[in-house]
Amino acid sequence: MQIMCQKRGRGRSRAEMNNANVDGDKGDDARSQSTTYKSLQLKRPDKKNLSHDLKNGQDMDVDDLQDGSFLNAVVKVYCTHSEHDYSLPWQKQRQYTSTGSAFMIGGRKLLTNAHCVEHHTQVKVKRRGDDTKFVATVLAKAIECDIALLSVESEDFWKGTKPLRFGCLPCLQDAVTVVGYPLGGDTISVTKGVVSRIEVTSYVHGSADLLGIQIDAAINPGNSGGPAFNEKGECIGVAFQVFRSGDAENIGYVIPTTVVSHFLSDYDKNGKYTGFPCLGVLLQKLENPALRACLNVTSNEGVLIRAVEPTSPAKDVLRAGDVIVSFDGVPVANEGTVPFRFSERIAFGFLISEKFTGDLAKLGIIRGGREMNVVTTLKPRVHLVPYHIEDVQPSYLIVAGLVFTPLSEPLIDSECEDSIGLRLLTKARYSLPQFEGEQIVILSQILACEINIGYENMSNHQLLKCNGVKIKNIRHFAHLID
Repeated sequence: MQIMCQKRGRGRSRAEMNNANVDGDKGDDARSQSTTYKSLQLKRPDKKNLSHDLKNGQDMDVDDLQDGSFLNAVVKVYCTHSEHDYSLPWQKQRQYTSTGSAFMIGGRKLLTNAHCVEHHTQVKVKRRGDDTKFVATVLAKAIECDIALLSVESEDFWKGTKPLRFGCLPCLQDAVTVVGYPLGGDTISVTKGVVSRIEVTSYVHGSADLLGIQIDAAINPGNSGGPAFNEKGECIGVAFQVFRSGDAENIGYVIPTTVVSHFLSDYDKNGKYTGFPCLGVLLQKLENPALRACLNVTSNEGVLIRAVEPTSPAKDVLRAGDVIVSFDGVPVANEGTVPFRFSERIAFGFLISEKFTGDLAKLGIIRGGREMNVVTTLKPRVHLVPYHIEDVQPSYLIVAGLVFTPLSEPLIDSECEDSIGLRLLTKARYSLPQFEGEQIVILSQILACEINIGYENMSNHQLLKCNGVKIKNIRHFAHLID
């Protein structure tokens, strides 16, 4: 089984990588990209925060979607990508091209998927029925939620255009229509289906867990970044990935407008994307009665804190062994869920995703059988091994032919997990950073020369110390060498 997303995600083992991919139509020069998962938190802003022309629309017959003028707001994206070579960090890989979809949201901005413009060197867009491609600028990229914001300076591009209206979170079995420019043709494509599920979903490209809409409408490579409409002609989300399995068909995923609203509000407020925050703890379900009794938890509520991340503000108020029973007054069940709409339940992380970086969270906890309330600040997670390295050249240092570089998921993908070694992989995937800026520095390879004769075959070993001093990061190592 696969979750398709033809750009890179980061996270777990090679076997898990083979089960995940993000939709997007690549050119022939594109090399295959592995994708993976990693947990984060998610979001559901209030409807009043859905700016950018969020208005109530009139009911529209789905059969008339082909004639809807709002389809003219959907454009085709042409992107040229140039990714860094992480095995040879002083150079880049060969360029490749891909196509995707985007749509107008007001303020002369376009919305698409982040994986459609990943490692971009040039982005162009073309309107429906037009023969001219216009150069676009990437204003912001949100890797976690796989959203990117584009702008086009040309006045000709915006003549006679009308932005899409955003709708609210749909209900189960609501009709949905996906519009975009998938492979198989150059004109706009329309597919229909229904909403089959709404829950916290693994976002392959961003290696995050956020609210997602599952639909049964066909989503194919090239549909990425295209809008999904309800029967009123309102945009209810952004198509971004599909699930492939021999036992399942027509399972596609849409980024809901609640997640889109969080991204846009973050960008409008800060002038850039600051990310989804996290609580900074590792949690465990508390369904076992014996475990609850051991922790002096008499109710059926709460989840156990297994560990607190050293770089998180939560380290000042939370401890391993605490039981979280409420978040901002919302009770947390022992299987890690909280109340959702219509008597439904959803993963606890959903409440955290509604917050923004720097927001405060009030937690009800049980510590040693005693109930208490604490307040902590929410910040984005600090990763010991980054999942994405965007728009900057990978750091490296060459000393006597020895090539040192920080360990990253792109490097692991490039080198293949077998060559990295189980011990280093385990540290990369499960270790927590002890301070901000900490890196795992490795000896990537040795460039053969007279001074390193006899060591030419060494590669992918962690550098622990230099002259007896423990290495903090690549910059610290360079300072010690100087």
